[in-house]
Amino acid sequence: MRIVFAGTPAFAAQALQAVLQAGHQVVAVYTQPDRPAGRGQQLMASSVKQVALAHGLPVEQPLNFKEASTLARLAAYEAKLMIVAAYGLILPPAVLDTPPYGCVNIHASLLPRWRGAAPIQRAIEAGDTETGICIMHMEAGLDTGPVYCHAVTPISPRDNAQTLHDKLSRQGAELVVQFLAQRAQLKAVAQSPQGVSYANKILKSESLIKFGHAESLTRAIQALTPSPGAVVNWSKNDRLLRVKLLDAQFEPASSSAGPNAPAGTIIKIDQAVHLACEQGCIQIAQLHSAGGKVQSAQQWCATQQAQVGDRFLPLIAP
Repeated sequence: MRIVFAGTPAFAAQALQAVLQAGHQVVAVYTQPDRPAGRGQQLMASSVKQVALAHGLPVEQPLNFKEASTLARLAAYEAKLMIVAAYGLILPPAVLDTPPYGCVNIHASLLPRWRGAAPIQRAIEAGDTETGICIMHMEAGLDTGPVYCHAVTPISPRDNAQTLHDKLSRQGAELVVQFLAQRAQLKAVAQSPQGVSYANKILKSESLIKFGHAESLTRAIQALTPSPGAVVNWSKNDRLLRVKLLDAQFEPASSSAGPNAPAGTIIKIDQAVHLACEQGCIQIAQLHSAGGKVQSAQQWCATQQAQVGDRFLPLIAP
């Protein structure tokens, strides 16, 4: 069966690689245009494009599908099915109707929970104990289509957005290959109208955290790790430094030292930096100072001469 694949980041690249390794005929790959990246802001090909080029596949990078010529080019590939994974473009009905078997999406949640752009981060932030992958038949609504199959994965208290992303990337690659092998026998089942929730895009303003309830703050930091990161201010020797707190762990009030310390205060330093919060404290395993590199808690404390009693402060938005 002739397949067109549409996707952009590493999550999608792993699925494309699996589809190719399974021997399916991918006739073209659609991905986002090259974007500036890194300190040099040089144009960088997407992860999906890199896989496609390595396999000698045609690559299409339209800005949108508004032009008739773009739709005609898609139709010319004569694909029977389009597989979509984190593409980054909304596909209009004209695209969804082009392949005879339609378009299917590899979605990183257990639909109808967490429809939308950031299902991995929102699941962690909400304290969900499990998530998964759905292979969904695409329609005009936002992730509203019927589901062919799904797989469940637990969310560990130590998971952050990166570790959960990696688990779901592997699971998505495996499930889409299973779907292609069993497609003729699978029937898409309509999503339940109950339990619908939306995973809104992560905004930069959400990275400006406040030291509130320890458990919810831990989940927020994990959802923001590694990017965009939870940003705070560090003041030492009349110097103000912007710092990202990465990889947090919740410590209940009963086991935390210095429960009466002001929020954001360092109450202990060992393999992690322990910070006072409401109803417990948080342990931070990694920190990233502006202009520097990610460091372990011990490395960062040594570099910044951090001591028990020092305090992080919320960063006030301009």
